[in-house]
Parts: sequence; C-alpha cells; structure tokens
Amino acid sequence: MNATNAGRASVPGHVPLLATTRGLAGAEAVECVHYGSIAIVDPRGRLIGGAGDPAGVNFTRSTLKPVQALPFVEDGGMSRFGFGSHELALLCSSHSGETVHVRLARAILERIGARPGHLQCGAQAPRYFEVVGKPGPAQLKPSALFHNCSGKHSGFLAYCRLHRQRIDRYLDPQSPLQVRIRNAVQAFAGNDTLVAGTDGCNAPNFALPLHRLAQIYCRIACDDDASLRAMFYAMTLHPDLVSGTARTDLAIMQAGAGDWVSKIGADGMQAIGVRSQGLGIVVRIAGGSSRATHVAAVEVLHQIGLLDEPDATPLAASFRPRVRNARGSPTGRFVPLFTLPRLVR
Repeated sequence: MNATNAGRASVPGHVPLLATTRGLAGAEAVECVHYGSIAIVDPRGRLIGGAGDPAGVNFTRSTLKPVQALPFVEDGGMSRFGFGSHELALLCSSHSGETVHVRLARAILERIGARPGHLQCGAQAPRYFEVVGKPGPAQLKPSALFHNCSGKHSGFLAYCRLHRQRIDRYLDPQSPLQVRIRNAVQAFAGNDTLVAGTDGCNAPNFALPLHRLAQIYCRIACDDDASLRAMFYAMTLHPDLVSGTARTDLAIMQAGAGDWVSKIGADGMQAIGVRSQGLGIVVRIAGGSSRATHVAAVEVLHQIGLLDEPDATPLAASFRPRVRNARGSPTGRFVPLFTLPRLVR
C-alpha cells in the first residue's frame, strides 16, 4: 500500500493485521479490522520479517524510555546515587502505580534531594485498579507518583542533580538533558530524520521508522555496551517494576524467562528484544487499541517460533483470545490476518 498524505504528514502503509468477529462459530462475521505494521530485524538492522510498512514513521511513545534513561546511566548516575537494578527498571517503566512502584519512585526522589512536586508528568490515579477490574479506594487522590511515567521523570530529575542543572526546566526541548536524549535517539536513528513531538507525560518524544525502533531493542538485548546491558538486565530481572500486575510487558518477560526484553508504548506500540536469537521486534496497531496490540505481539512471537505453546505460558490469555461481553459470555474471537516466516528453528 502506498502512503498517502494527510495534511503534511505521511500516512504509513499499514495493512490488516487482526480481525475480530461476532457470531457463533461457523456463522460469524468480521466486525472490526485492526490495521498496523510489523518490523523484525537482526543486530545489523537488516529487516528479516515484517508486514505492512516496516519503514513507516511512527511515534515511539513509552518504548523510548530506555533510551531516555541512557544518558543518566552512561554518565555514572547509578553509582553516584547508589541506585541498583530496581531503580533502573523503574526509570524505564510504564508502571501501574502499585505500592511497590510508588515507594520506589518516592525513594529515588528522596535520594536525589527532590520532591514529588518537582515531577512534571501530571497526576493520575493508579492504573492498577483499571487493569485488574477493581474500583479504587474512594479516598485515593490522583498523584504524580501514581503516574505511569513517574519513574522516567524521576530519572530526568536525577540526571539534572547529577550535573547540577536546573530541575524546573528539565522537559524543555533545549535543556541539556533533552538535547542529550535527542542526540542519543539520533545516534540510533542514523541518517533518518527525527520527527519531534510531546508525549502524554509532557516529555519530548520522537517518531522513527519501525525498523529503527526494532534495531534499538535488538541492541538493548544483544549489545555488549555496558549501559545497554545494565538496562537489559534491570528490565528482565524486574518486569513487575517495568509494568505491573496483569500487564503485558510483565507477561512477555515472564514468558521469555530473562531472554526477552519488552516495552509497550501508548496508542498501539510494542517493542521486544530477544537476546538469544539476536532479534528486535516492533508491532504497531494504527488504531491504538491496546488489546489488539497485545494479541498481535503474541501472535508474532508464536508465528516466528519463539512461542510454540502459548497456552502453557503467561501469554495464554492474549493468544487468539475470545471476545467476551460484560457478562463474560463469548461473542466472537480475534483472528490473525498476517503470516510471518518461522525464524527460530
């Protein structure tokens, strides 16, 4: 499919990746179609599998968080403040605002001499209650500490403290921190032009070709660079801190048993790096459906040979699942519309 123009923006050539049906088996009809693209690369960035438009430019959203934490790690911030793998995992997280996440974010701020009021990510209620389908306590007020990006923003503040920079303008695209992050992203992007925007948490964010983002995750998983290796081990050792209870990143990294690093991004982004196989994988669902993104990501892992028996793993609930109504009755199912080569023998 050729890209078309929507105003000045080029629309990636996405293709149908998933359908949902409604009706009884044998007498069902397609109700919804989820368009998107897939990119699978090797350590050299060579595209070895995909669908749709692997070169299409898409915003990275929270899949960028390990790169946003990279300058702090490279500059010795971990040892300067006595941080370990727990803190680093939270710096890369999109957490659910559970007690363990909030306590760790607060401890990071205390260690660097900052307060929750210095966080500029905005306030949220904990996502935990939405994810597990329970009502939150009535007295619980939204807080920046509950925000799924409070770990990332705490890392931003830690970088500023490390370099004795102002902490009130750490999100300014021209601040030393954000210039450093942009340069790090550009180094990964090579000659590709970055498209800049603002993420949901007010931080600068960038759009990249999907295959470039896949290569970033391949490097996080496989590179011998000390900072990237620290990132990989922190995230895979503490997937509960990177995401949270009943979340997809937790399930993917549990299924990978320390071999797969995984990070979601808002509005239909999923990135995975596979250390043993030297693979970087990105799945993009154009309509932004989180559910469809999870299902498509698990389908990719299955089709390329990384997940031969999904039903026996923590990813069982996302493998070609039934669609159910509010009473839990099955009304349809997810059906994959793409075919990938088996890459893992």
